[in-house]
Amino acid sequence: MRWLLASCCGLALINLSMALLITQRPRFYGVRTREPFAYIYCQSSKQHLPAKVKWYKADGDDGEKKQIVAGDRIEMYNINQTENSRLVLRDLQIEDSGVYFCRIKDAWGPGTALQVARTIGIAEAQYRTNMKDGLIIFQGLLLAVLIAALLQHKQNMLKDKDSIYEEPQTDHIYEGLEIETCGGGLYEELSVYAQTEGTEAPWE
Repeated sequence: MRWLLASCCGLALINLSMALLITQRPRFYGVRTREPFAYIYCQSSKQHLPAKVKWYKADGDDGEKKQIVAGDRIEMYNINQTENSRLVLRDLQIEDSGVYFCRIKDAWGPGTALQVARTIGIAEAQYRTNMKDGLIIFQGLLLAVLIAALLQHKQNMLKDKDSIYEEPQTDHIYEGLEIETCGGGLYEELSVYAQTEGTEAPWE
């Protein structure tokens, strides 16, 4: 059993040593428009063997890879026995931005991200800065107006609520009710009708 495991490990190491490893440099390239050139290199772990490199471009790491060929602004050069191992982009434009992959047989390189930025003058940069500052101030004023409107609305709602639950006035509770008196005082007149015990009532 041990010999079987050892043989499997040995075969795995042999396969790893025989595998073709592709590297690219640089991994990231940042330039401005109208730069004269940009270099991207593709190297394999078996540079002593003849090989041919194919180059591809994608919008991102997971984007669709489209093969590129030499043209007016694209050049490819050989290094040692590796054909087209150096990619040269000239007179760089915004549309040159993307991720460039090299391929040797069925092995792919890790990719080189190229970012081309547009150059602007000092006047244009100052104008953009002023525009951003103006937008920030406008947003701050707008936010302040909205907060003030919300507070005013809330205050009006509280006033309306207080008026709905206002305590009723008590001054008019007995309005319309009259207490009749019998000539003089109410309690003084009652003594007339009070009779002593044993006397007969006048109507008897």
